[in-house]
Amino acid sequence: MDHVVVVGAGLAGVRSVEALRAHGFAGRITLVGEEPHRPYDRPPLSKAVLLGQTDSTVVDSDLEALDVRLCLGIAAKGLRDGVVETTEGELDYDGLVIATGASPVRLRGEGCQHVLRTIDDALALRAHLVPGARIVVIGAGWIGAEVATAAAKAGCVVTVIEAGEAPLSAALGAVAGGHTIPWYGKAGVELWLGAMVGSVDPDGVTLMSGARIEADVILTCVGVRPAVDWLKGSAVAVEDGVVVDEHLRTSLANVVAVGDCANWWSRRFGRRMRVEHWDTALGAPDTAAATLLGEVAVYDPVPYFWSEQFGHMVQFAGHRGTAERLLLRGDPLVDEKWAVCWLAAEDRLAAILTVDRPRDLVQGRRVVEGGQRLDVTRLIDPAVTLRDCIMA
Repeated sequence: MDHVVVVGAGLAGVRSVEALRAHGFAGRITLVGEEPHRPYDRPPLSKAVLLGQTDSTVVDSDLEALDVRLCLGIAAKGLRDGVVETTEGELDYDGLVIATGASPVRLRGEGCQHVLRTIDDALALRAHLVPGARIVVIGAGWIGAEVATAAAKAGCVVTVIEAGEAPLSAALGAVAGGHTIPWYGKAGVELWLGAMVGSVDPDGVTLMSGARIEADVILTCVGVRPAVDWLKGSAVAVEDGVVVDEHLRTSLANVVAVGDCANWWSRRFGRRMRVEHWDTALGAPDTAAATLLGEVAVYDPVPYFWSEQFGHMVQFAGHRGTAERLLLRGDPLVDEKWAVCWLAAEDRLAAILTVDRPRDLVQGRRVVEGGQRLDVTRLIDPAVTLRDCIMA
């Protein structure tokens, strides 16, 4: 293998370049990015960038030392066996890493909708976060909550519209997500639940109920779609992202996929997973590079994510889809620090959500990975460490 092309210059793409070199690949590497910016991290966009603490989140990687050809402002348009078609011509490859990420969903309507996916998006939105500005955030998911936090700190009049029964209901379920509802009121943010948006208008938002909410700025945070349209008509199977096996191999020889666009098979959870989190972009490239170079490697992590919202550090690890019941560690109505545990069969931990309890997250992630049974009586006592809840 002489030439590897990496399509997508986000964190997953850069880490793929690093992994290829770490595994001993000495051939040519071309890194293709659609944006004109050098590769940067996305998590700070809804945190430090919006809060005005930084204007740049460039990934800490010496691309020159890695001897990679960096092609910015170039988009992939199509794929044939051995050839990537781009807006600047064709690129031949011997190995290919697909790391094109995802694109934000927009709603119908003629009004201006901000989204938050790129550094340009973040800087454009930040310019509008001024005292007294009426900001409507559509979607109370991870990003929506973080933006609402930043906007409230900036003195904006913030309204969050959520179609579900509670914030984070899509990610955590209505019960767990419901425990974050009081945070909005304490921050002075108006929260509308069970509210479906009919249209985004030039002067605000119209709900399906007919209600109107006026706004100076509207941010749509209702999810993303894998950026895989350029693969239509190729031999790469696509279904909710690029379909890959536990080795991150696609259906086309010498092609792997990583990051937000990869729909991978998890041996641990016995299902396909597409995880849109920083930790996936950080960890998957090592497996992908090893696979591309003919090594045997399996990608089967315990998914992990964190969020900073309304003065709380919120962390999640695992996959709650296999859970049979939910238990609380601490009382969210009384305690500032608490956790939610999802238990699968035989009281094995499937997932954990922690609020300002970092030790619970670290230990819980290890328990999910190890698959040990837990003593439920001890588990619901927040004074008992999670590792001391493991049954002999």
